[in-house]
Amino acid sequence: MGLTGRIFNIQKFSINDGPGIRTTVFFKGCPLGCPWCANPESQNRYAYIADTMGDEAYSGRDYTVEEVMTQVRKDKPFYQQSGGGMTLSGGEVLQQMEFAIALCKAAHSEGIHVAAETTGYTAPGRFQVFLPFVDLLLFDFKHYDRIKHHESIGVYNDIILENLRQSVDAKVPVIARIPVIPEFNSNLSSARQMAQTLADIGIKEIHLLPFHQLGEKKYEQMGLDYAMKGVKQLYPEDLQEYQKVFLDYGLDCKFQ
Repeated sequence: MGLTGRIFNIQKFSINDGPGIRTTVFFKGCPLGCPWCANPESQNRYAYIADTMGDEAYSGRDYTVEEVMTQVRKDKPFYQQSGGGMTLSGGEVLQQMEFAIALCKAAHSEGIHVAAETTGYTAPGRFQVFLPFVDLLLFDFKHYDRIKHHESIGVYNDIILENLRQSVDAKVPVIARIPVIPEFNSNLSSARQMAQTLADIGIKEIHLLPFHQLGEKKYEQMGLDYAMKGVKQLYPEDLQEYQKVFLDYGLDCKFQ
């Protein structure tokens, strides 16, 4: 079959994963352990549970590049009309970098714009190899503080910040996406520190993703304890002062 990648969803007509109308390809596998993650089936720590559920929506399946592209190219007229394209998401795309690069090459050969959502958590050398193959990075930025990052997510943010700097230095368009999570990074002090960090790195555009409970049912179906159960959802109207912090730093900040 040649090169394959483990994919757990291909979502058509996405409008929140980059510019225009897009097809979002969700990669299995993520080394982080975000307790609010809406796709716990993609996390490495839950892979065994997801794989034994007998449901491809959780376990995913192996796709060839052509199988993915067959789905992606069906909506090529919508990409052309809206300025959209294909978005690689997850999970973490860089867990399957070779397959991701092959998909990028295939899309570009057909004139399709490629965005990639990433946590940035991979060896900087690998990240540097990946950068030339994407047109836009949707770079998750969860916290400025390395200790707080480790306590909540299970990894330090040092290489994440290094890779974010690499992206800017390589002049790849980057949108920093901040999931705004209660009791983690939702206070104004955190907003100021994150705004300062991003401004210093050279990031210009920020998307705020208010905390939601859309993934809760997945935890129940997988028999997992959900750490965010009962936590109040956030909405843009709750975060006007939070957004203003980023605007005051001269950053283009909007809600996603």
